[in-house]
Amino acid sequence: MKKILKVDNPNVYAKYVGAAELYPHLALISYDEVSPFRNSLNNYGVYGLFIQQQFPKYLSYGTKSILVGDSSIIAVAPGQIGGGEDNGTPLYINGWALLWSPELYIPENPFFSYFDTDWLRMGPQEWERISLLLVTMRKEMQENQDSPSLRKILTSYLQLILDYCQRIYLRQLTQKESGESDILKRFHRLLVDYFSKGLQHERGLPTVSYCASELAYSARYFGDMIHQATGGTAIGYIHTFVIDQAKTFLMKGLSVGEVADLLGFEYPHHFSRLFKKVTGMTPTEFLTK
Repeated sequence: MKKILKVDNPNVYAKYVGAAELYPHLALISYDEVSPFRNSLNNYGVYGLFIQQQFPKYLSYGTKSILVGDSSIIAVAPGQIGGGEDNGTPLYINGWALLWSPELYIPENPFFSYFDTDWLRMGPQEWERISLLLVTMRKEMQENQDSPSLRKILTSYLQLILDYCQRIYLRQLTQKESGESDILKRFHRLLVDYFSKGLQHERGLPTVSYCASELAYSARYFGDMIHQATGGTAIGYIHTFVIDQAKTFLMKGLSVGEVADLLGFEYPHHFSRLFKKVTGMTPTEFLTK
């Protein structure tokens, strides 16, 4: 099974990369100061922003492998898995990692979801201004003892950084919507909502007919639009979505039976059959890969 670092406290990650622990509920790490260090695949119990000029290649974000562009931000939230497996090669990168406990601040920004964006791309001025905020924020932690006033100051800086992220997100969303199929975006959001509401326990896996009806299309027309947008079938998109969720649960240590139940399968072997159909391997083989 893949080795995963459980980051249930911000300073777990700070300690892993060799950074100083400056505040109980928040870690602010300058990668320039701790490089080189070993990469890690992380199971987050905290919120985080990875604000870097260059990212390592072949990162995982949820169940996807991504190649992140220069001067970008990756946002993570509790329950997510991301990072890169330690292959023994020292990692040299620059930029920042900002992680905080939910008890310090719970953001409502959509870019913390796996499904809304992959990463945020900064312009040169945004990089400079966010970096300056991080430098000042770290000085506050270095020079002042923990207190209600320090907590208020830190959350104010955090909110300002998130405001910059929100502006970047909205800019990218406008660009994305002008070039991508609206039906595919609505389809994906429907699947996210279906599982977040627990409908799989009442109705089982979502069907093409259900999705088409919810989006006000006939099943045939809906299927044609999804094929035009993706080159594949609507049911194939649903199955890939389900198995992506399953991979995340398996990587967190849940058993095959637990994952099958969470995703609405009546029997574990039905889940295992679909997993192999989509991935070409069994859930057990996936974990030992």
